[in-house]
Amino acid sequence: MSPRRNVTYSARPTHAARQAHAKGEKLFRTYDTSYIRPKRSPIPAIVCIVVLVVAVVAIVVGVLAFTRGCSAGNLVPAGTQVEVVVNEGEGANSVADSLVEAGLIARPNEFTDRLRAMGAENSLHPGTYTLVGGQSVDEMIATLQTPVAAVMFTVPEGSTVQQTADIVAQASKGAITAADFTAAAADASAYAAEFPFLASAGTHSLEGFLFPKSYPIDDDSTADSLIRAMLTQFGEETAGLDFGYPESYDLSLYDAVNLASIIEKEDDGPHRAEVASVFYNRLRDGWMLQSDATMAYAIGHEPTAEDIATYDDYNTYFIEGLPPTPINSPSLACLQAVCSPADTSYYYFYYDDDGNVSFSETYEEHQATYE
Repeated sequence: MSPRRNVTYSARPTHAARQAHAKGEKLFRTYDTSYIRPKRSPIPAIVCIVVLVVAVVAIVVGVLAFTRGCSAGNLVPAGTQVEVVVNEGEGANSVADSLVEAGLIARPNEFTDRLRAMGAENSLHPGTYTLVGGQSVDEMIATLQTPVAAVMFTVPEGSTVQQTADIVAQASKGAITAADFTAAAADASAYAAEFPFLASAGTHSLEGFLFPKSYPIDDDSTADSLIRAMLTQFGEETAGLDFGYPESYDLSLYDAVNLASIIEKEDDGPHRAEVASVFYNRLRDGWMLQSDATMAYAIGHEPTAEDIATYDDYNTYFIEGLPPTPINSPSLACLQAVCSPADTSYYYFYYDDDGNVSFSETYEEHQATYE
């Protein structure tokens, strides 16, 4: 091993020189020289941080895109039945997660956002449901809003209160009798505070306002709850209608429903607007409506010539204007025809045995159509 070389400032160091040199070296090591050192630029550090952030964002975006792709790719095929359980008290977010896990939707917010937009976050019922791949979110929501124990019953367009009561009695297996239902529907004023469109109905029955549609019924249903469901449906279905035209004829909303119920029985679809124009022309000029349908409502069957020649409050061959009440629950299409009739000069219409209709401006033309 080579001997250690002592570096000094003297070719021939003395003991004193070595002590002085060591002392100077020690002082130099402890002396603060930072103020004379060159300043380091912060740019490299900033660049490193920016690169790191960009890399992290790219990774997150990539993971989300991959997750979305995987979710969409994992949806069950259209038509596939999937069982989904909604527990008592379970929230919308949890149900949405279940739908994702079942492969019915790709992302939870597809379900929760739509529920929120409908204001229906708290409308889901507990139970075990069978949903189908390819269903729209709205269809899934409608299913989950229907109690599992419920069955559906349908009120056809043009049904009377009595016919609706009979349908309810059958659907409830007698738990709600027809008499119970008709009694609950006997006075529109009992519901007018909750349903303002009934204001002009007075104390008449709810004839005309029990909207024709399918409804759920279960062990907890009552005549009152079903009536409220039908009235709610009427309000929702007619919310977009403009009743300005019937109002121009001094017809109230109740009168408009009355006229629509007559059209419901007189026309089966394609010519509702023209039929509405005939009745409007007659009302305008003070003519009687002369509708067999109003008399049929009063007597319970198609009127004969003798029936037509007999006075009755619902016989529009005798009375002027509209009958006392609507004669059934009209469809939305008939209500639309009343709000927006065709512009014609017709006063007559006639349906032959094949269902073909002819419209006429004069009585002579009208007679010629069936002679």
